Amino acid sequence: MSKQILAKKVGMTQIFSDNGVLTPVTVLQAGPCYVTQVKTVEKEGYSAVQVGFEDIREKLVSKGEQGVTAKAGLTPKRFIREFKVENTDDYKPGQEIKADVFAAGDHIDVTAVSKGKGFQGTIKRLGQHRGPMKHGSKFHRHAGSNGTSSDPSRVYKGKGMPGQMGNKRVTIQNLEIVRVDAENNLILVKGAVPGPKKGLVNVKATVKNKK
Repeated sequence: MSKQILAKKVGMTQIFSDNGVLTPVTVLQAGPCYVTQVKTVEKEGYSAVQVGFEDIREKLVSKGEQGVTAKAGLTPKRFIREFKVENTDDYKPGQEIKADVFAAGDHIDVTAVSKGKGFQGTIKRLGQHRGPMKHGSKFHRHAGSNGTSSDPSRVYKGKGMPGQMGNKRVTIQNLEIVRVDAENNLILVKGAVPGPKKGLVNVKATVKNKK
């Protein structure tokens, strides 16, 4: 079975190991998720598993989503995502996926939408330097010159400018699972995970080998 699950970010805390080492961790409420649909190469043209996470009132989802979950014998779900898998024989509609698919010591990749910071200048957004702060400078937090002179008389692509900061899909690879509470479906991940509290997090086994 492929190691993948949907989770909700609970927040950060810290734990002590048996030898007294303090480790900052992010707590994830991982599942339970339920298989709502199994997609095969013969029928859909590709191999994947569609899973649902977190119950929601029926009137808040579309008729199509209600039909998919009802066919699998499930209640409507707030989040429905697809996991690409090589072999769908291990899955069937209505099957439950819990946090115990992972274990302490596993390395994972987490994907989430980062916190939105709104419209920000280049100093906060890109870490650019400010100008002199002395009186009469007239250049403090401005981005500086954007273009060039008569040749080529344009702004180069990729020039750092003010704009929307955050609120983007972010993936962090090779995070380590410190502890798994299978009874409460909690996963404790070493370090920080992108996104706000209560944000949706996609957790899967890492594609890289930990060196």
